[in-house]
Amino acid sequence: MSPVGSGFVAYTDPAINSLEMPRRSTNASLFQDGAANLFTDKRAAKIGDVITVNIMINDKATFGNTSGRSQTAQETAGFDWSFGLNSTTHKVNGAADLNASSSSNGQGSIDRSEKIQLSVAAVVTHIMPNGNLIISGSQEVRVNFEMRQLEIAGIVRPLDISKDNMIAYDKIAEARISYGGRGRLTEVQQPSWGQQIFDVAKPF
Repeated sequence: MSPVGSGFVAYTDPAINSLEMPRRSTNASLFQDGAANLFTDKRAAKIGDVITVNIMINDKATFGNTSGRSQTAQETAGFDWSFGLNSTTHKVNGAADLNASSSSNGQGSIDRSEKIQLSVAAVVTHIMPNGNLIISGSQEVRVNFEMRQLEIAGIVRPLDISKDNMIAYDKIAEARISYGGRGRLTEVQQPSWGQQIFDVAKPF
């Protein structure tokens, strides 16, 4: 498995690092920000806080497209030339005919269905100047020789975080959700390396 903490840092634009708000000094405060008390909101608000993301995807898309194209071109040319020499007449005739035609037909369809329902905890990694939070999290579960991986990252608005410190995936901007795995079963489902090379090298 990956080391704990490797999922904290998601792939983000380097410019985001320059947008991080400076942290204020709380040396003169009577209360510590990290201490638990009855007057502290449990919602994630600082770098390092944990937030739970509920992912419930039940999407289905059907798309079909048919296109046709045809073109026909025809060119005809001719000439008639006569000349005489010493009371002898010569006549030359010529004709040219050029025909061209092309046609193409295309048809495609997409029928996709996705259903995912799970929860994952993410960590606040950055705070934007307007107060929005950038979160990143990962989860790994290993059963025998199969590893299931879930990764999530995005931008959340503090107002969208519920009182239970939870947020739905459809309220995450720039959401990046990855669900997959690796292991023996995944390897068996993939074509062999020879078949993959043939698929890349075949001309048609």
